[in-house]
Order: sequence, then C-alpha cells, then structure tokens
Amino acid sequence: MRRIGILTAGGDTPALNATIFGAVERANQLKIEMVGIIRGFAGVLDERLPHVRLNPLFSTIPELNPGMGGTLLGASRTYIDPEQSDVIADVKFRLQELGIDGLVCVGGDGTINGMQPISTLFPCVLAPKTIDNDLGLNYIDEPTEVTEEESLLGGRRIAGRPLGRDTIDLEDIINYATPGYATAVFVVVQGVERIRTTAESHRRIAIIEVMGRESGFIALGSAFGQPDIILIPEVPLDLDHLEHRVAELYELQKHVVIVVGEGVCDQAGRQLGAATKSYDPAGNIIFSGAAEELKRILCQRFGDEYFGKRRKHESAESAIFTRKVGHTQRGGCPIKFDRFHAAQLGGKSVDLLVDGHNNSIATLQYTRETGFRLGSLAANKLRDQFGRIHPRRVHPCFYDGQRFQPSRIAKDYLRSVLTDALGSEDVELMRSTMFNPGKLATRYQSVSIDIQRRIEVLK
Repeated sequence: MRRIGILTAGGDTPALNATIFGAVERANQLKIEMVGIIRGFAGVLDERLPHVRLNPLFSTIPELNPGMGGTLLGASRTYIDPEQSDVIADVKFRLQELGIDGLVCVGGDGTINGMQPISTLFPCVLAPKTIDNDLGLNYIDEPTEVTEEESLLGGRRIAGRPLGRDTIDLEDIINYATPGYATAVFVVVQGVERIRTTAESHRRIAIIEVMGRESGFIALGSAFGQPDIILIPEVPLDLDHLEHRVAELYELQKHVVIVVGEGVCDQAGRQLGAATKSYDPAGNIIFSGAAEELKRILCQRFGDEYFGKRRKHESAESAIFTRKVGHTQRGGCPIKFDRFHAAQLGGKSVDLLVDGHNNSIATLQYTRETGFRLGSLAANKLRDQFGRIHPRRVHPCFYDGQRFQPSRIAKDYLRSVLTDALGSEDVELMRSTMFNPGKLATRYQSVSIDIQRRIEVLK
C-alpha cells in the first residue's frame, strides 16, 4: 500500500491521538503515506473530503502529540447507512480519488457498523477505543448465546443473553482492555478519593455516578478508590439488600461512598436514570441521572427521622448528596497504559491492511506468562446470529453481589490492567505543567488552529 487513510469516529477518549500516532509511526517505517480524514465518517460523506497529510516526507507532523487527549482530526457520531449503496459508492470513489488504498477507523461498536458498509468495496480495519471497555468478548463463542427473546432495558429492546459459563478465564477474553479505559478509571479513582473526605467530614452518604451505559467496567475499576458500595448495570439492584448495607455502613463509620454506573437498573430491568425518553445523536438514551434517582429512593426509604435521630436538624435530602464525574472521564492526557497500547494498536491496524486484512479489528490480548500482546479478529466474530454487536458486559463472576464489590477474579483482572498503568512520566508531567506560571501569561493554544492550516480538500 502506498497511502492509508485514518479517521476517528464516535465519542472522544483520551487515547485517540496516541492511536493515530502509532499508526503514523508504523506507516513511516513502511514508507506509507498517512492521510487523516477530518470529523470521522462525516468527512468521508463530505464531497470535499477534508483531510490532513499526517506524515509528509514520512515524518510525523509536530501537531500529532500522543500525550494529548482527544483527537486532532475531530470526531463525529455521523455513521453510514448500509442501505444507501449509492452513498457508499461515492465514498469509495472519493477515497480512491485521494489515492487512498485502505482505511483505518478508530472507534467502538458503532464505528464497526459504520465501517462495514465501506469494507464491502474498500479495505478497512478498526483500531479499538472506548472508555467503557465494552468492545470485545468475555470468550470467543459468547455471541452465539444470544437468543431471540428480548427484554425492555432503559427504553430499548435488546436481545437476551443467557449465561453460558459460570466463570471465565482471563486469558479467554477477546480484546482484554480498550484504550481510554485506564485513564477513565484513573480519573474516577481520584474523584472517589476526594469525595470520600467530604462525605467523611460531614457524615454524609455520597453517590458518585460514572459512565458505563450497559457495561460496568469503569464502576468496577473504581474499587482502587475504595468506595463502600459499587453498583453495576449488569446486576439488577436489590433495594432491600442495598438499604440494609447502607445502614450497616453508616452506623459503623458515619458515612458511605457509593459508586453507581449510569446504566444501573432495578429488578424489573428499568434503568434508574432513564425516566425520560431523550436520546443523543447516536440514538443512545440520555439519562436523567442514576445517582439522582438512587438518592430519591434512599431518601424515601430512610426518611428524615433516621438522620434526625443521629444528627439534629439533618434531613435525608441534606444527608445524601450526588456527584457526576461526567465527561471528565473522557478528556485530558492519557496515562501510560493507554498511550503505549493505543499506539501499538494503531501500528497493528496499519500492519493488518498491509497484510491484506479487511473488516478486521486490532486487539489487545493477555496471558499470565507473557503479559500483553497484539492480535486481530474478524469484525463479524463480534456479531450474534442476528447480525448485532452487543457491548461486552461485566461477567457475573466478576461481581460479588452480597458485598457490592469486585470478586476475586475481577480483582485479578483489575490488577493486570491498572497496577502499573500510571508511569513516572505522568507524575512528572503533572508536577511540571499543572501550575506552570507561563499559563497565566498565555491563553490555551488549540491544536485545531494549526490543523486548520493543514486541511486540504478534493478539487
């Protein structure tokens, strides 16, 4: 191949620039030109095809910084309709007009769905990213367990997935951890530890809501911040048991810290925060707030009298407070684990195209003996027999529902990913840049300004 295109689609994550950097560096070694498509699939649908040459003379442009969060190429949640064959043909024509021989798409399951129509006419591979860590499989035959039976979850009908295995082996996991996950957990852990001291000082119950629409991996990773209770979307909430555990902890230590994944549901399968049917551009439900709904439930169950007996003039409303970590999880500099493995996966995606792969995914695999290694998987291996890709969910063996904490095997998983995820260079970066006096004299320098000067379009 002489020229490869790359785009970033879907939501932003901290490791996107690192993935692009790894792809460009590998292309430099192979003497392949790399062209960045602006704004994901919206760029290829644009008849002008706005793009940036990322390695003129096989030298990476200085604006591409693997330690910078977000993506210098921009991203969008615009996707390609597989039914519009004429649009797909136009996309192929534009890419070929630019001289592109293959396309790297950096994204998650939505990006796979957007990529596959193009892959029928043009070589495409996926470099994975998602802070939710939900792109992959707990084991290779997991998609075959999906049945036609459907259940209502958060206003959307999803295919049922009966439990195929009581437990899993960590080495069976396909795409062990996705770039962006470690950094998101790092941010959440800091939040949990900081909110803990406020809850402890004021004798309050803190409910911290983290991202994870259908997968509770971020909530699970918050265990490094030592929350008292972790609630994940995969396990329906037993409110009686939760009330008992909250009361038990509050009597013991006079405060409680709860981490709740945004997609947590009740016993009937209704997501706590999805009281209103509002959707984002990707068709996902915009939650009114799992933390707020959980607070309402606990206030109702405990009542003012419970707290008034322990602290005069204290109401349930004031004794329980909520915080959303929100988009902070998706932004900022990637930590070492994400920078390194994202760059590797970017390079692997280039190798896959060069080796003739199409509609494939670069993956990160793990064994206890050798640690992490690169792999690949045909994208359709993620699909069930009905053609759907499901988010990888936390396997039941990863969660201790009695203690509301990760199980022993989950702790092994979290240790393998996060124990050395933070590098000394991350700490030094914070020390040297956080309160740099030069920031007081200058405004933020957006990479978009420099990239705008580099953008070219088809004539």
